Amino acid sequence: MQLYFGHDPWIKEAVFALRKAVFVEEQGISPALEFDQNDQFCDYFLLANEQEPIATIRYQSLDSKRIQPDRFCVAKNYRKQGIGRYLLTAYEQKAIAEGFSRSILSSEIAAVGFYQKCGYKLVSAPFEEDGILCVAMEKKLL
Repeated sequence: MQLYFGHDPWIKEAVFALRKAVFVEEQGISPALEFDQNDQFCDYFLLANEQEPIATIRYQSLDSKRIQPDRFCVAKNYRKQGIGRYLLTAYEQKAIAEGFSRSILSSEIAAVGFYQKCGYKLVSAPFEEDGILCVAMEKKLL
């Protein structure tokens, strides 16, 4: 497996294909909600197995101290193998190196346990986002 970072056209193409498969086709999220203006300027982590995109996270900041892992997904055939944890750890390490001290994200209810195992804490009541029940979670990075 190879980890890539950036916003080169080929990275974005692979990331968008994976997000379409997971969020649009698998979860039924509208493409108009899944793909937004942040896609134009954000960098992405992309984990690939040879030529196959298997996991991604959009790298974006909320401000100079807070990072927001977003549009995080793992391809169906690669789940429950530690790939999500590996990718989230790489994301957080880059954020720490760049001076970020907190990570704040929206988690689907089904993924709360995963994020708790990664050190995130619940910071909100459930709310709906893109038609899916979610909660806000936060982790102190430093």
